[in-house]
Amino acid sequence: MADTLQANLARVLAAVRARHVPGRRLMVAIAGPPASGKSTLAAELVDTLNDGAWAGSAALLPMDGYHLDNRILKQRGLLPRKGAPETFDADGFCRMVTLVRAAHGDVVHPIFDRDADLAVAGAAVIARSVEIVVIEGNYLLLGDQPWRGAQANYDLTVFVAPAMATLSERLVERWLCHGHDREAAIRRAQDNDLPNAGLVIEQSVGADIILT
Repeated sequence: MADTLQANLARVLAAVRARHVPGRRLMVAIAGPPASGKSTLAAELVDTLNDGAWAGSAALLPMDGYHLDNRILKQRGLLPRKGAPETFDADGFCRMVTLVRAAHGDVVHPIFDRDADLAVAGAAVIARSVEIVVIEGNYLLLGDQPWRGAQANYDLTVFVAPAMATLSERLVERWLCHGHDREAAIRRAQDNDLPNAGLVIEQSVGADIILT
């Protein structure tokens, strides 16, 4: 897996450097199903860009900061579906993408605290000086609104999609690491995560770079 990550990182990094124009903000969207490795790739990309001569040039904007609060999900009967498209503030996220694209000033945004299982408001800042914004999330390339409307803001799109069998193994392992027994972990993966993964794979538009 480490070799695959490094190969994918090298490919995306080359594309970013080829498209980057000094003084102009570059918006990179990295999408893919849950457990595809997109979040790890996005974080590695930002860290690599910020290392050395490019220090301070890149920032991360995760879609997960726009999870609806569990109280709202309970009211709407959506808590068992947490992670599905309808459990996000999709309109708010897409407005944020447009705001970040404009680069008129520093932009404050939420991030998701996985241990607390909630979004934390005002937890990160994208400085006006940042020239490369890496956006990551499951649904960035979905073909319906409001996701489709935000795609005009992306200068480079990346789709990470390993085989479904690989995703299934990773998702079960993820729930095991969260303290579930194997039966519960398999059920969580099969009932919610894998249907979401199928949706992302089947209904996302084409990307500039496709990785496995």
